[in-house]
Amino acid sequence: MSRIGKLPIKLPSGVELKISDDFVVSVKGPLGELKQKISPNIKVETENDEITLVRSAETKQQKSLHGLYRSLINNMVEGVSKGFEVKLELVGVGYRAEVLPNNVLDLVLGYSHHTYLQLPPEVKVEASSDKRSNPIVTLKSMDKQLIGQVAAKIRSFRKPEPYKGKGIKFVGEVLRRKAGKAAAK
Repeated sequence: MSRIGKLPIKLPSGVELKISDDFVVSVKGPLGELKQKISPNIKVETENDEITLVRSAETKQQKSLHGLYRSLINNMVEGVSKGFEVKLELVGVGYRAEVLPNNVLDLVLGYSHHTYLQLPPEVKVEASSDKRSNPIVTLKSMDKQLIGQVAAKIRSFRKPEPYKGKGIKFVGEVLRRKAGKAAAK
């Protein structure tokens, strides 16, 4: 049995779960609604504000999908009730971030031009820069998959390099640093 798949999911108050005939699970909560299509071989059962997933067979494919769909539904429940937040830190001299109207993020990353990124409407963005600290870009959304994809896209504009650590990194991320050239004798 899948260790992840057999764990029950607690439904917080104010969160509703519906399963349609075409195997689409929709979770509605105070922050919004998310939908996910699941395999017809996985059954979603609700009982006393707990969700459990049961697979119909013991094949390798079914076992892998069991844990996957449990994690996806758990992320949906957590997203519509609490939401997710990702913080990115811009490390480098002159690196700046600014939020423009219409959910556009303007980044200055040491290139000869500004980098603009149009964010989806589901993702809320804030940019803060205090004196004597690196600028921080905060992303908030109820969709964990979407917020992770947007954060990875922003990070891809200037990945942290291993010598000085300059670039865009997640807050709390530990970078593997390399030693520079040894001094000449």
